[in-house]
Amino acid sequence: MDIELMNEPYARVLYDPEKYIGKIIWQGNPKQEEYKKPFLVLLDWAQKGNVVSRFLSDTRNQGVVSPENRKWFEAEMVPASINAGCKRSAVITSGNVFKRYYLNMILAVVNKFDMPFKIVQDEESAIAFLMEK
Repeated sequence: MDIELMNEPYARVLYDPEKYIGKIIWQGNPKQEEYKKPFLVLLDWAQKGNVVSRFLSDTRNQGVVSPENRKWFEAEMVPASINAGCKRSAVITSGNVFKRYYLNMILAVVNKFDMPFKIVQDEESAIAFLMEK
């Protein structure tokens, strides 16, 4: 059973203690400052000694992400999550063209860190990928 770490109108943060998966379920269009909070909540959880070796972001109901937030995620969050023990990540998307562009930009950055990362259509595919060795 997932542990709920945050529940805001724009996002939920969950943790699966059996699979060590940190999850962000986006539920709308976060404001500039709100975008960072779910990631920071999950990072704080990991830094308190909880194993978060896998990361799942469900962006199917997420609004547009600003270039500033994408750059922050790439420059700050990706290295911080790897330092905190994250080893694999997956994103669920509905596949609209703007979201695909955003995710492909992130994919290029994550690849520089040699972290396995996959963009999928549903949670089952994401979990299967995250649980690979």
